[in-house]
Amino acid sequence: MAKVVIFSGAGISAESGLSTFRDADGLWEKYRIEEICQAGCLSWNRENTLAFYDARREQLSAVEPNTAHHSIAKLQAKFPNDIAIITQNVDDLFERAGCKDVLHLHGFLPRLRCEECGVTHLIGYTKQERTFTCKNCGGSFRPDIVFFGEAAPMYEHLYDAMEDCQFLAIIGSSGNVVAMDHFALHVKHSILNNLEKSDAINERVYTKVLHQKATEAVDEIVEDVERFLRE
Repeated sequence: MAKVVIFSGAGISAESGLSTFRDADGLWEKYRIEEICQAGCLSWNRENTLAFYDARREQLSAVEPNTAHHSIAKLQAKFPNDIAIITQNVDDLFERAGCKDVLHLHGFLPRLRCEECGVTHLIGYTKQERTFTCKNCGGSFRPDIVFFGEAAPMYEHLYDAMEDCQFLAIIGSSGNVVAMDHFALHVKHSILNNLEKSDAINERVYTKVLHQKATEAVDEIVEDVERFLRE
């Protein structure tokens, strides 16, 4: 397993122009979270929910990976067996930057999932065809996104990765959805990089805290990781 885990949240993709649901403006402002990202919303608000994720895919198609994504991809290419990338984000910006085997905890926007058998289907940035059904079982497809209140099966892989982690770098995560402080207590070195303080994070448990944009902090993070892996 990898010695280094790079864990990211919405902050890293925000610099590419993707709005988060906590932003005061942007795509999310037009919708109530409980209507388009809550367990059960596909049953009683299906068309609006599917239309929302169509719009998110369209937005994703118009942005590019930023310096932070590219720098992390280069770092992973240099140490392919030692770097694990885990993200709360559902976009594909890490993949487009060249990252491999990215673990998406909350799903993957360019992909659909059958509601019956769970088979997945990549659609990229296109709109979801409403009549498209699963060839495996005939079931309907939904965005391959973990809605609030739904099980998140990829968390098990997060816990597995953290068992062998020695260096934890957290980039652009408020800690409101996934609490990582307890992991920081059990690694040799940890870096927290957020634009500002978060009430959900205890910064004292981290070896280093960088209050900067991800694109500004990434060089220092990469240098620290490389130094750690060469020790």
